[in-house]
Amino acid sequence: MSTRLPVQPSDRFVGRRRALAAALGPRAALVFAGGLRGRNYPANSYPFRADSHFLYLCGAALTDAALLVHDGRCELFVVPAAEDDALWHGEIPSASEVCRTTGVDALRSIHELPAAIASAGGARAVATLPSLDPLTRARQAALLERRWPGGRFPGVDGLDAVDLELADAVIELRLRHDDGALEMIRRAIEGTAAAHLAGMAVTRPGLFEYEVRAAMERELIAREMECAYGSIVTVHGEILHATTHHNRLSNGDLLLADVGGEYQGWASDVTRTWPVGGAFSPTQRALYEIVLAANEAAIAMVRPGVRYRDVHLAAARVLASGLVDEGILRGDPDALVERGAHALLFPHGVGHLLGLDVHDMEDLGDRAGYARGRSRSEQFGLAYLRLDRDLTPGMVVTIEPGLYVVPAILADARLCEPFAQDGSFARERLTRFSDVRGIRIEDDVLCTPTEPVVLSSSIPKTVAAVEAAVARGRV
Repeated sequence: MSTRLPVQPSDRFVGRRRALAAALGPRAALVFAGGLRGRNYPANSYPFRADSHFLYLCGAALTDAALLVHDGRCELFVVPAAEDDALWHGEIPSASEVCRTTGVDALRSIHELPAAIASAGGARAVATLPSLDPLTRARQAALLERRWPGGRFPGVDGLDAVDLELADAVIELRLRHDDGALEMIRRAIEGTAAAHLAGMAVTRPGLFEYEVRAAMERELIAREMECAYGSIVTVHGEILHATTHHNRLSNGDLLLADVGGEYQGWASDVTRTWPVGGAFSPTQRALYEIVLAANEAAIAMVRPGVRYRDVHLAAARVLASGLVDEGILRGDPDALVERGAHALLFPHGVGHLLGLDVHDMEDLGDRAGYARGRSRSEQFGLAYLRLDRDLTPGMVVTIEPGLYVVPAILADARLCEPFAQDGSFARERLTRFSDVRGIRIEDDVLCTPTEPVVLSSSIPKTVAAVEAAVARGRV
């Protein structure tokens, strides 16, 4: 049993459900919260995290619950409390308290759900979205007579037309954040800022990565937050999604920390890179300044009507220009980017949507991230761009350019040889920068009707500010 009621006023959720109902017309929608999963036996479960679509519409984290939106009403179906629930889990919120805090019209037993589905038009008429939780997904499939593809979660592949209607309505609602959503994202970023400052302050040669990670995550826990994703705290910044934290920090290392807090389900996502010894070396500083310039150039483009793909390409051109200045790439920066030469050192997209998910709505695949008529490029690097929509006010995106010396890429003749043969990639010049493995600078940015707002601006990122933040921990 897991129950967490929302901290925001119920009218936030009532308004979102009304907007969803208006978009769907007479169509009924059924959204599931997901359930607990046992780690090795049922009572020893993984931490429960309710489905993001459910949280958006309801705000409450209720295990194995389902929300039915139909015919002007919103009903919440929950597992009835067991006789010994209070013994193990404490006092259970009353039905009236759940209705008051979520704004639903009624709280009903989950056992009544089949009859409610029948009265809403039957299993094939009720729209839903497959859960990431396999047990919940199997239950959905049985209740709603669906045959979804097996294996990994398929995004929207294989969804019925009625479910695609719901997916599109949810995407349209969640693309632009209302005031309540922005309030929660800002709260998450406040904790994240404290975490990064703590990480910089505690860093010194001789520590292990996990000790810095502990100092950072402590700041989140102290603010009643979780990590929005697995923390990346590593001296091997060339590993984009590093999952281990066992390396010892040495003088001369750069420490890359990609750590973001989650508050009431709402995420933040920030990366900073700082020198373990307290000061960037000349070569580290040179490449760091290139990444910072790309970060700032991309942020400046976060304005209404700008295509996010162009934001990515603008960052790539700044990176390519800086690499040409350092002799690592040779040629015209625009032409180098067009051919994808920059992707040898910047192989990922410049960012993604941010909201209830750290990669917001990626459970719906590219239907959420890509505008109609747009599809992923086949070019290495550009193929990993997660977002290709025109920006609109209310969107929150990450801006996270980086430079990485990835052995697997540099050893791949298929990727490198076209640029090595014509001299546009001078691999030997990289040896001058042997004290750089990976650098990433990531901010969370709100698109407004005018200027972009950097929600994570309180976290140091200039060379001087980063070095000062690291130095403060040594006073």
